[in-house]
Amino acid sequence: MTHDAPSTLLRAALDAAARGWHVFPLRPGTKRPALHGEASCPRTGACTAGHRKWEQRATTDPDRIRAAWSRAAFNVGIATGPSGLVVVDLDMPKPEDDADTPCGVTSFKALCERAGQAVPTTLTVRTPSGGRHLYFTTPPGTRLPNTKGTLAKKIDTRAWGGYVVAAGSVTPTGPYEAVDGSVAAPLPSWLLSILKPAPKPVQAPSVAVTAQSRRYADTALANETRNVTTAQHGGREAALLRAARALGRFIAWGDLPRSVVEDALQGAGEAAGLTASECRSTLRSALNWSIAHNQQRRETA
Repeated sequence: MTHDAPSTLLRAALDAAARGWHVFPLRPGTKRPALHGEASCPRTGACTAGHRKWEQRATTDPDRIRAAWSRAAFNVGIATGPSGLVVVDLDMPKPEDDADTPCGVTSFKALCERAGQAVPTTLTVRTPSGGRHLYFTTPPGTRLPNTKGTLAKKIDTRAWGGYVVAAGSVTPTGPYEAVDGSVAAPLPSWLLSILKPAPKPVQAPSVAVTAQSRRYADTALANETRNVTTAQHGGREAALLRAARALGRFIAWGDLPRSVVEDALQGAGEAAGLTASECRSTLRSALNWSIAHNQQRRETA
């Protein structure tokens, strides 16, 4: 690390804050937060009323930033949720991955092609491993979660509850460098439709009334199958993913067999114009995600 690294990192933090992005310090040369954890919280200062995590303590205040970065050459973390950002992380294959695992950039290009969309142009940061961070702004009032592999292999996203390492930061394997674009573009609507959490049913039957519960699940299956079948070119894969995530909860709750959901959505996806392999891949990952995130049965009608 060069002798002017502290001033370079401070400038990176201030530049990010000037964009309205909430920053916090990362340990020098690493990607780990430099703030104390809950176990060692002194319950003083910002934590007087209770422990505040890095997402809550991230700031755009230049004075606080200067005070923090005057203490050490901290790398810069950007809390994506409070910053109104979703960052698409296009990762590189790891040594433990299969030999034919595509890199995130390749997977993202294929995803865009299947959706009938151009690869979006936006602020892009190259990571030390050779991956890419694509910065997008989210619509006001939208609260997206982090995802891992929801879009495709080697593609994660960081939103609420997540952070990214800002351009200008340096690790032992190399720097984070802005390589394309100067402005974070709005998140394309087709990507937003995939990343948006599946809506919870407005009305759901009581757990105790099994017959009602299954009728509700059957209705949802019919509606989602119709939505996929009638999806227009450019939105077919998003519709299939959204349907699988909505119906996966009924598999987790025991209202629908997985084979029934898979067969119905596979047929709907192919009828809409997707290939059999595209449908299988999307269904497998989306249903696995939904089942894992809906283990607790709804408790109220």
